Amino acid sequence: MNPQPLDRFAERLRPEVRQSVHLGCAGATQARLTALTRDFEDPEPLRRLAAEIRQHTLDHLDTYLEAAESSMRRRGIEVHFAEDGETARKLILSLLRDHGAQRICKSKSMASEEIELNGFLTRAGIAVVETDLGEFIIQLDEDHPSHVVRPIAHRNRGDVASTFQKHGLGDWDDRPEIITRRARAYMRNQYLSSHAALTGGNFISAESGRLVLVTNEGNARFSLAASRLHIALVGIEKIVPRDRDLSVLLGLLARSATGQHLSVYTEFIAGPKAPGQPDGPEAMHVILFDNHRSTVLASSCREILRCIRCGACMNVCPVYRQASGHAYRHVYPGPLGAVLGPLLRDPAEFPEMADLPKASSLCGACQEVCPVDIPIPDLLLRLRDRTHREKIPSSGSSLPLREWSLLASHPLAWRAALFAGSAVNLLPPALLPSAALRTWSQHRTLPKWRGGAFRAWFRLRRRPGGPEAEALALEAEELLPGTPV
Repeated sequence: MNPQPLDRFAERLRPEVRQSVHLGCAGATQARLTALTRDFEDPEPLRRLAAEIRQHTLDHLDTYLEAAESSMRRRGIEVHFAEDGETARKLILSLLRDHGAQRICKSKSMASEEIELNGFLTRAGIAVVETDLGEFIIQLDEDHPSHVVRPIAHRNRGDVASTFQKHGLGDWDDRPEIITRRARAYMRNQYLSSHAALTGGNFISAESGRLVLVTNEGNARFSLAASRLHIALVGIEKIVPRDRDLSVLLGLLARSATGQHLSVYTEFIAGPKAPGQPDGPEAMHVILFDNHRSTVLASSCREILRCIRCGACMNVCPVYRQASGHAYRHVYPGPLGAVLGPLLRDPAEFPEMADLPKASSLCGACQEVCPVDIPIPDLLLRLRDRTHREKIPSSGSSLPLREWSLLASHPLAWRAALFAGSAVNLLPPALLPSAALRTWSQHRTLPKWRGGAFRAWFRLRRRPGGPEAEALALEAEELLPGTPV
């Protein structure tokens, strides 16, 4: 089997990058487990409740979008709808120009990464500064995030020190406290000179119309304090029905993402600055954008829209740990990106991303840690089935499953293959009988051949009067009285 694009990317990955990703993911996975087992006797009912809340919202999204729009307008928030990324970009630029904003501070927003907003605004003459530390480093190096929570999961502190030195933010020093202090000093002037703030949104309550922002650095608060205009770009799936639902989702989000009880800053933004309020934006605009989400909602993979962007599935995924986020060729990496990446593209572009659902061992760890219980392995299989039904060419040849099916359906041929298969243990990979197996073995190690062991064991267990017969009879009688062995 020829390597998939993700395999080829992983082969070229520098060891220090793989180490940074692996250590960061392992630490985050352990922190999540510690937080959940410390705080809840059994977190599973909470996960199921969160899944029900999110799925109920998706099942009635039209109703809750209308309710959210009405609630926000009552609070003085201007609400806009954008069908795609191009519409959203032009709308944001128009709002900035209407308010005379030439400099903006951005809080971390995967939605803006999704539509490549920074480059668009920069080309239009708008100065954009990322205020999240990880996103700021990404911006300095003209890089892309490799994780939805930790944008520089692929970087180590030595890399960051080199970036700061290259861009004139101080001599090389990789101490975290020095890096943070230098970023803080730089950001203060950016906040004070900003004309507008652009954020994403973790949730919007349809009941109250409040926008919820979750950060650990306080950069969203600083961005909003001195700006005249606040623009929030939020995917339509981020609606929640009621304020009380937030208590479930926020608690799971923080514990799943960073192992915290609650993120350091959890803001409930109720609209623009009120009369008599000393600071804050004078105008607030929320852009609810689709960008193929409606198509996903109508598909067999609609459950992926439950996602609350905690990154837990990435942290635990063995494929992501080896390949890093950039291997997924989309702003959403890992198991989330393997599903969402192909679906958020134009349907005509699906074949370009059709290899991503194959970038999984289907071990199920991603679903086990997902705070909203998304059946990611099932969704990956559904996308693989779509690839098969639409006859999308594979980027690599497959294992000889047709030959296997012929053997498996003919008992005599199967027994002969089991007998001859032991020779595989003696053959070097270059002499394997199948070209696909030879290629496959260049990247993976074949297990020792043990074909026929089960049949021998089964014959022994089932032989009338054999050494196990009496014990089996007693066992069967105990389990199913009156059943003959």
